[in-house]
Formats: sequence, structure tokens, C-alpha cells
Amino acid sequence: MSSQAPEIYAEGVSSFSPGLRGTRYPGSAGKEFLLPRSGWINAGRPASTPSALEKFFSSVTQGSSLCSQPWAELWNPVGIQPSDVNMKSKMIFITGTDTGVGKTLLTALVLQHLLDTGVEALAMKPFCSGGRGDVELLQAIQNSRLPDEEINPFYFSEPVAPLVAARKTPRRISLAQVLEKIRAVELRCERLLIEGSGGLMVPLGEGYFVVDLIAELDCETIVVARNQLGTLNHTILTVNALQKRTKRSVKVVLMDGSQPDFAASTNREILLQTLAPVEVFGLPFLGAKACRPGGVKKSAKKVKKTLASILG
Repeated sequence: MSSQAPEIYAEGVSSFSPGLRGTRYPGSAGKEFLLPRSGWINAGRPASTPSALEKFFSSVTQGSSLCSQPWAELWNPVGIQPSDVNMKSKMIFITGTDTGVGKTLLTALVLQHLLDTGVEALAMKPFCSGGRGDVELLQAIQNSRLPDEEINPFYFSEPVAPLVAARKTPRRISLAQVLEKIRAVELRCERLLIEGSGGLMVPLGEGYFVVDLIAELDCETIVVARNQLGTLNHTILTVNALQKRTKRSVKVVLMDGSQPDFAASTNREILLQTLAPVEVFGLPFLGAKACRPGGVKKSAKKVKKTLASILG
């Protein structure tokens, strides 16, 4: 048997995109599973070697009862089903109920927390319109490990939706191109944070929206919302729309403003009741300088328990 888990390209299998790269491991009924970094897909191919299983168990969520046992003790001809393991996505997509709700700040805080805890993490913002301040903040935190063109591959100078901006140029960006850029960065880190543009129904290109990108990535999603009057409607609509397109975990983070209104004290409780079992977290107002690199570093330590819970 081979001593290394083989890396394969799964081509022509309808269950997932052609050319997707992943690691094989054995399953039941003589089949194998392809394990891309974002989850499970049954490729229906002949059984592979036990060595692939070792690599699989090194990548599953810590805390699973299976992870406490050596992989060799778990090998059996019956195979292990996806339901036996609590899989965590390598990617987290951070979207919002609107623009300007705090997506960049939350992305920066989670990125800083991951780096502080020894995780080799990266954050990217595939689409950016107007200024590039969001990208500059993320790059400052991750020490510009990759060039701006990889962290923000699709940039438009006009502050409008990407589709609108693209139509004013000869440039046409397909969903496949966006996925390719994200997958390339995904291979360079242990955890990847993807900051979206605006909300779920922002048109990114011809015929696709932010929600379509999330569905194709098959990753966990965090919905960021302002903690103020009106957020119940926006947040419930957003979460409901997401749940129709993905089976992955969806969490909500409410961002307090500098002057919270009366609704801010009740929003989280109502959302917990209405969206159960979706987890809803809250972050306090962290100051006017929170979106600067120094402010992010300081704030990440201040709310590290909440950030750890969000990632948990």
C-alpha cells in the first residue's frame, strides 16, 4: 500500500465541479470519498488506501470522538460515513444584511484571533468597489503574505455593485473564475475568511449573486448585522435565504453602534427565538479606531472569548 495519501483531480463527476482537487479516502460498498477542503463528496470510485484515511483524520474537527483514537484503529472494511464525523469547513464566508454593517471589522477581528492562536489564516475580499481600504486593513493584519491581486482579484474604482461596475468595462467575470481565485488562496492557508460585498443578493456578475457564490463554495457563513431597530427583518430574511441554499452552519453576529437604541437590548433574544437553532452573537462597540490595525489587535484580545465561540 502507498505510504502517502494521493492527491487526485476529480473530473467529470456530476456531484462537484470538474477539476476540483481533494484527497481520497475509503468508504463503504467499495467506493471512496473525495475530501476537498470544504467538505464531503462521494466520488463513487474504487476504494483507496488506508493512508488516505490518516490524512483525512488529521483534518477533521478536533473534539470528535473519532479524533481521539489512532487512525489505524478506526480502519475497517465497512468504511466511515460522513455522519460519523463532525466536519468543519476550512472556509468561512462573512456576509451581511447590508453594506456598512461591520463585515470588514468582524473579518479583521476573526483573522487576528486566528493568527493570535497560532492558526495559519488568510482573509480575502474577492470583490471590492470604490476604495480599497478594506483590503488594506486585512493585508496589514496578515502582513501582506499574498499580493493585493490575489486577496482582491476583482477591483473596480466606482463604488457600485460589481455587476454594474463590470458592465462599464469590457471585463466579464464568470462565477467559475471567482471560484478559481478563491480556491487558489484556500490552498495557501489552514483557514480562509472570505468577506463578501454587501448582502446576499448583490449581483456580482451576469446571472449570479453573492448567495450563489456561497452555495458553490459550500462553506460556513457568518451573517453580520447592525444591532439596531430594523435588524430583525433584515437578519431573518437573510438567514432564511441562506438556509434555502446551503446545509452548512449559519451564524449571526450583531454589531453594536456607538449609541445603541432600545431595540439593541432585545434584538439578540428575539433572533435566538426566531432563528433557533442558529447561534446569535453580539459584539460591543469597540471605538472609532477599531478598524485600524492597532485597534483590531487590541479589540481582538478584548473580545477573544466571543470570537472563540463564533469559531467554535
